[in-house]
Amino acid sequence: MRKLPLIPLLTAVLLLPVLLLQSVDAGACTSLIADGRATASGRPMLWKHRDTGAPSNFLARVEPRCADEIGFVGLFNAGDSLLAEAWAGMNDAGFAIMNTASYNLAPDTTDYCDREAIVMSRALAVCHTVADFAALLDTLPKPLGVQANFGVIDAEGNAAYFETHDHDYTRFNTADEPSGMIIRTNFSISGKQDGSGSGYNRYDTAHELLDSIAAQGRLTPAFLTDTVSRSFRHALMGRDPLADGDLTIADGEFIPRRISTASIVVEGILPRENPLETMSMRAAPGYPPLAEVFDVSLTSIPAAAGPDMPGWDSSAARKANELRDKVFHFRGSDREKYIDLEILRELMEK
Repeated sequence: MRKLPLIPLLTAVLLLPVLLLQSVDAGACTSLIADGRATASGRPMLWKHRDTGAPSNFLARVEPRCADEIGFVGLFNAGDSLLAEAWAGMNDAGFAIMNTASYNLAPDTTDYCDREAIVMSRALAVCHTVADFAALLDTLPKPLGVQANFGVIDAEGNAAYFETHDHDYTRFNTADEPSGMIIRTNFSISGKQDGSGSGYNRYDTAHELLDSIAAQGRLTPAFLTDTVSRSFRHALMGRDPLADGDLTIADGEFIPRRISTASIVVEGILPRENPLETMSMRAAPGYPPLAEVFDVSLTSIPAAAGPDMPGWDSSAARKANELRDKVFHFRGSDREKYIDLEILRELMEK
């Protein structure tokens, strides 16, 4: 196992309480990891459909700050001019990470919480492999201040979830799954099985949309961003109100929700490939059903998806969120949660 650099790690730990002040992510998310058996390219893949209280976000590259660190591209909340908290990303070693909040793990035991992005930023800066991430979790002082399902992939083709709370984690490998794919929303398989947590319907819906495709080895980044993140299929209802021609529907446990602010897919590499040449990200900043989709590499981020100054936000996310507001246009406290599906269809067609 690769030894992680000690001094940068200790520095990051000392900074955690300071950087925590910037955390405003109190969201949910729907996510997936897959190894090469499930994907059309044979490459590992991870997907994060991001739900959050943070209104907008952007993509940016973070260069190594010392010899032991790794450059990476991450998704950051609007206003994060320090590039301190990555909510998903990929690095020059072929490693990638994302998370979903989990609400049925052991409760926080300290005043520190919502430190998931701090852990992910550190992982992107120092981890080459899934094993390195496990070592990082083992090494960080406890309590961690996280309640999360961390999904990771690496250049060796590995893909795993780490269901992580303040003091421990449980690891789930795609190698142990017949399809090579695992889905997580906002509960953990290793957590309390008493109905607590959330995202059960999104979990079932994602399986309905993805199981057969993964089993046939046909999973692609475009299907995740352009179809799944824009689907209003509802497993419990057994139908898709958008496709069925409904006029309005209450915002609820669909994969895209009003608080959805990005859809990110990272496609890893094959053995002996150079991550700088072949690792890729398909990114839709902003409300995913109405967001423009960009192809991102470790060396190139389209200007519209990157930060503009002085607000440190992306024009692409702002544009998508402005369109979202046209869909959620009803006024009155009992109406604001309703989606105008007619307008949504028109905007999606454009």
